[in-house]
Amino acid sequence: MADPTMLAGPAREHIDWPFFDESHRALTIKLDAYAASSALYGIDHADTDRACRALVRSLGGAGLLDAATGAGGSQPIDSRAVCLTRETLAWHDGLADFAFAMQGLGTGAIGLSGSQELRDTVLPKARSGEWIAAFALSEKEAGSDVAAMACAARRDGDTYVLDGEKTWISNGGIADVYTVFARTGEAPGTRGVSTFVVYADDPGFSIAERIDVIAPHPLATIRFDNCRIPANRLLGSPGEGFKIAMRTLDIFRASVAAAALGFARRALDEALAHAKARRMFGNHLSDLQLTQAAFGDMATGIDAAALLTYRAAWRRDVQGLPTTKEAAMAKMTATETAQSVIDRAVQMFGGRGVKRGEIVERLYREIRALRIYEGATEVQKLIIARELLKAAPPEKTYA
Repeated sequence: MADPTMLAGPAREHIDWPFFDESHRALTIKLDAYAASSALYGIDHADTDRACRALVRSLGGAGLLDAATGAGGSQPIDSRAVCLTRETLAWHDGLADFAFAMQGLGTGAIGLSGSQELRDTVLPKARSGEWIAAFALSEKEAGSDVAAMACAARRDGDTYVLDGEKTWISNGGIADVYTVFARTGEAPGTRGVSTFVVYADDPGFSIAERIDVIAPHPLATIRFDNCRIPANRLLGSPGEGFKIAMRTLDIFRASVAAAALGFARRALDEALAHAKARRMFGNHLSDLQLTQAAFGDMATGIDAAALLTYRAAWRRDVQGLPTTKEAAMAKMTATETAQSVIDRAVQMFGGRGVKRGEIVERLYREIRALRIYEGATEVQKLIIARELLKAAPPEKTYA
């Protein structure tokens, strides 16, 4: 990775859009100063556990985890600030973006539905980077289909006892605190799921398997074997787990789109620099009309995705309106656009584009997961359609 002190960072033209205010413009200055320090230089992607721990501490020390944790629970989460932070960090390094995002996703439900005691215990430590957080929803047979969840929790006096497994858990194996969703059986399907806070040192909690993926980050299958926790670690009321999960994802789903924007902008920047320098047929690659047409498509797609992304965040922050449909549109469009932009950048680089260690090669691996996690593209289409049908007027008969 190049020395970040030599990198300009992502383009900032959109910070003047009406979605943002002065606090967001100040945040971008803070983000660029952080990126220009040594904090993002020499990240060891071969030891992701150690790298993530260091990044979380660094982000906390710089005050950048305030956006992800609502300043440790003292303020509402500002979705636009989360998105701007993720976009910037993703432009520089995907693992830095991951480390930031998981502190928010892993504690978001605690901020929304936790008791004051839980909020006071967890959120300040997540804000400072002392504790690492995780969000445990998915199972082997219950990814997009949450209703198929098998991990269960039963009430036993003043405790709950958890049994089962969760998989594809980001920060699994290094997290100190896990937000866990388990079936408690108040009603069939998603109405019988509840949410709990589990600490890594709770008896009966263990790491069943570490999972390696194409864009390395800490990932694991976690296991609960007669894992007994105090009943006051229930978030909200029994049976409210699915609603809590969806509220949490609605906050952070638009930020997945922002991370994709960061990856796409970096790919475009790398492709532009390469095309202007690459000699070809007695001229430069950038002089070819096919190359210029590709750049036109890439830039337009990025701006369209950015408008959807920041509309969703603004709608939540400023208008206080539901963003389920808007966040799904942003997530789907930004991740699919970024995949296309990065693929074109790799193509422009030719053989260099698939050489391990090249920035566009790393981006190619990193973007692929974003089209799946926090709801695959196909699921986003269903969410959008469901929201449209819900809002549609009753059937009409036309003469």
